Amino acid sequence: MNPALAAAFLGTFVMLLSTAVRAETAHADRVISLSDLEDKIRGGWAGQVIGVSYGGPTEFKAMARTFDWEIAWNPTSVKSAIDQDDLYTEMQFCAVLDKSGLDASAEELGQAFAQYPGSFWHANLVGRRNVIRGILPPLSGSPAYSAHANDIDFQIESDFIGLMCPGLPQAANRFADRVGHIMNYGDGVYGGMFVSGMYSAAFFESSNARAVVESGLACIPAESRYAKVIADTLRWSAEHPDDWKTVWRKLEEKWAQDDPCPGGALKPFNIDASINGAYIAVGLLYGGTDFAKAIEISTRCGQDSDCNPASTGGIVGTMIGYNRIPDLWKQNIKDMGDTKFRFTEYSFEDIVNSTIERAKKVVVREGGRIEADQIIVPVQKPVQHQLEQWEYGRPVRRVAITDPGWSLKGNWEPAPRRVNSRRSNTAGDEAIFEFEGTGVTIGGALVTDGGLADVYLDGKFQSMTDCFLDCARGRAESRGDMDIARAFGLTRGKHLVRVVVKGSKFKGSTNSWVVLTDAVVFDRPPAP
Repeated sequence: MNPALAAAFLGTFVMLLSTAVRAETAHADRVISLSDLEDKIRGGWAGQVIGVSYGGPTEFKAMARTFDWEIAWNPTSVKSAIDQDDLYTEMQFCAVLDKSGLDASAEELGQAFAQYPGSFWHANLVGRRNVIRGILPPLSGSPAYSAHANDIDFQIESDFIGLMCPGLPQAANRFADRVGHIMNYGDGVYGGMFVSGMYSAAFFESSNARAVVESGLACIPAESRYAKVIADTLRWSAEHPDDWKTVWRKLEEKWAQDDPCPGGALKPFNIDASINGAYIAVGLLYGGTDFAKAIEISTRCGQDSDCNPASTGGIVGTMIGYNRIPDLWKQNIKDMGDTKFRFTEYSFEDIVNSTIERAKKVVVREGGRIEADQIIVPVQKPVQHQLEQWEYGRPVRRVAITDPGWSLKGNWEPAPRRVNSRRSNTAGDEAIFEFEGTGVTIGGALVTDGGLADVYLDGKFQSMTDCFLDCARGRAESRGDMDIARAFGLTRGKHLVRVVVKGSKFKGSTNSWVVLTDAVVFDRPPAP
């Protein structure tokens, strides 16, 4: 080839290649105006407020069945959101990030969580107890220290993460990994990743709710139980596009039968993250961007039917933005005014504004930038988090402390206001339970006058435990359905648990009572 012609050809090729690279780089960024960012973040918080107040009166009124009665709601009901635990708990984490910055460590977040005066239940309560006792995250949410690791808790308070990670699912997963292990593990953490991943996608998907659900699913490992539940939900909804109740029944039959939570095992009550996460997905898949329809369906799926429509409403609110939420639903939000959410320093406007500022910082941190009145967001594809699961087997038997399966030695007496319970504060008193299986949880009640006990498994000391309720609001407050000891993954066969009362108070307690309620025995099918 003529040298001049070759040089000209090479120059043209380099120019075209450079143009292509610039085009590809430009294509790798997404643009959202500051006004749209605010509208979507405001819509996300409004959706949560509306959804939780809409479903509030139905919470756990329909267990193992759909809620088929009238739902009583009017626009003034949104004020009830001020006292909702899923909102005030997530705002606690917002406060730490606003004060300490985006790099606040898991330990710092956990310590703040431990000092939080709000009322907690299930995984949140156990996570806080563990941190107070020196078991720091990520161990504080581990099944080694909690039978509530798969519970819904992190899922219902993960919304704030997605709202500050617009179009940034990988960033959302990193925050979720840090926060979620304070109180959960495995599928309990994946619930928060799924929800925050859907919020993240919702900033750039205004009409296709199915794509949003698929984006959330892509954030968690396909091999996890949680991912399999959501994959089934997507598949069944495609097979039955006009019949959400058929999908609900299929979920109930396949996935709602082996909840390990001490309060739900072998009971209709189910606070498992994956089944409740599926109810969020059902609302989105069948309601789409019809705000009213989406939160109604999530509510009618039952179980934790205030928290589930809160997330559904928040995700739809992020997709369509505050301005497109029908006036009927949002008309009384302004009446909340400067009222602070319980146990927080945030009003509705405060939390919206602080989330906007955090979102800007996250975008810049992830390689984006702010130019005049718009934000340039680098494209992030969802990436599956590493797999973590725990083998708890299958709950097969619940044995009340009053059942002959227990042997009580000493001065055990019925606990006040608790049916089928026994308590003792006499040092050396013993409660002995023999079972055959591969796991067990020892259930008890946490009380403000709780004390210490030692736990032995098959003759060997396992741990010291206590029945003290931390951060109680009132002298008579207590929490039942809690595990004070647990063991999973045991060799199949007969085992013996012995709880020995120490007769000692936990720091801050008014007495040394050990309150026992029951045991749940777990087993798993023999290996092929």
